[in-house]
Amino acid sequence: MNETTETEVTAFLKECRIASGRLSAVAAEVVKSVAGEQLSDVLIFDNTDSRIVEVDFRGGRDEVLRRLTPPTPEAPGDGQTPRRKRGRPKLGVVAREVTLLPRHWEWLASQPGGASVALRKLVEDARRDNSHRDRVRHARESTYRFMSAMAGDLPGFEEAARALFAAEETIFRSEMASWPEDIRSHAEKLAEVAFTNARTATRGGEAEGASAAD
Repeated sequence: MNETTETEVTAFLKECRIASGRLSAVAAEVVKSVAGEQLSDVLIFDNTDSRIVEVDFRGGRDEVLRRLTPPTPEAPGDGQTPRRKRGRPKLGVVAREVTLLPRHWEWLASQPGGASVALRKLVEDARRDNSHRDRVRHARESTYRFMSAMAGDLPGFEEAARALFAAEETIFRSEMASWPEDIRSHAEKLAEVAFTNARTATRGGEAEGASAAD
């Protein structure tokens, strides 16, 4: 996983939250606030997906921050600009193998623009139609990843995890009531996105059902 100094993260030392913000600022705060022998106990989570961000805390503050900064790509030497290749410019399109039944290929070939254009339109339509469900799934996975790392041994973990995926917000919060405040509040913040979008997706499904009934 590639991080930059602009990545938004949250750092914990055991059950205590140290700082939250840009990776560079959080790393600097960790160096300032945490004793050297405790640095190995620090966990830094990406605020987007709760994956652990690895930071090498050897050395002083400047050395730690320097390692976080990605190297600058070298410019072409002698003032020369890269030669432009012949042909159509690349538009970010990636070629992959797709296996379909003959009738699927026949249908795609009959669409305006051909198979590639039709497939791209289908994917974009599916992304738009499933946006709420995708956000719920992503938020649940992020919350569960954080909970597993920080609260896997705490009472009520399994019950809270089941409530998270069942969209039972009241039970979710109840099962975490005895957890350390910083862990609980961060889990609730992550899960709020899941519960909010789950409610939106549910209302959307009910509205579609009512329209179909009419």
